Amino acid sequence: MTDFEQWKGFEQGKWCDDIDTRDFIQKNYTPYDGDESFLAGPTDATNKLWGKLQELQKEERAKGGVLDMDTHIVTGINAHKPGYIDESMKDLEKIVGLQTDKPLKRAFMPFGGIKMAEEACSTYGYEPDPELHKIFTQYHKTHNQGVFDVYTPEMRAVRKNKIITGLPDTYGRGRIVGDYRRVALYGIDMLIAKKQEDFVECQSESMFEDEIRQREEITMQINALKEMKTMAESYGFDISKPAKDAREACQWLYFGYLAAIKTQNGAAMSVGRVSTFLD
Repeated sequence: MTDFEQWKGFEQGKWCDDIDTRDFIQKNYTPYDGDESFLAGPTDATNKLWGKLQELQKEERAKGGVLDMDTHIVTGINAHKPGYIDESMKDLEKIVGLQTDKPLKRAFMPFGGIKMAEEACSTYGYEPDPELHKIFTQYHKTHNQGVFDVYTPEMRAVRKNKIITGLPDTYGRGRIVGDYRRVALYGIDMLIAKKQEDFVECQSESMFEDEIRQREEITMQINALKEMKTMAESYGFDISKPAKDAREACQWLYFGYLAAIKTQNGAAMSVGRVSTFLD
């Protein structure tokens, strides 16, 4: 059974050996039937940071809805340097991490569709880097192009005539909910170790398509977890091990969510139901 110093005080269970946040919650949660009297108001730090953010939001509205937009860097877990609401007050931020290097700065997300990403720029007066257009039309297939490539002539016809449309292209991923609680409960190193076990288990003498694809996808997952660890290090945190207290639990969990929305459109993603876990 795996045993971390950070786990002392919790009731043990199968969650100690397998990645199983549900079992951890079932073994350790205590229902609360009281009122809201335990709640506290915002701190001075929160008020100062919220005041700064409100100023930025006012500037954003004055500029027509977008304060700033990246047109040269393709989004990714470590595509941007660490960002803070206000560099001069970053010590006030208890939970850190922005999608780009500046608050309210939009990321360039061409993996879903290059045309969609370019239109998002031009709509607000920004000119996307022409080299990125070349890369994502000549060298790298986007999700949107992949979908169109498998349409049959009949599918194209009914879509063109607005008979069946499904989700619009700008929302083609649907809603994605990851389990970011795992980062706080287990730490990145254990998650990587479990993924490496998964890789070994799917090895065989055969070379069937589904097995090859699964090994490739597991490798991508391991690499993403390593990138997440690097991202956290850029903010001064080591998420290799489980979180040791409530603040770290929030921060570790948020780093997992932040890594996800850095690589996918955050509008189609949810942090999930995390209140019971954090409690």
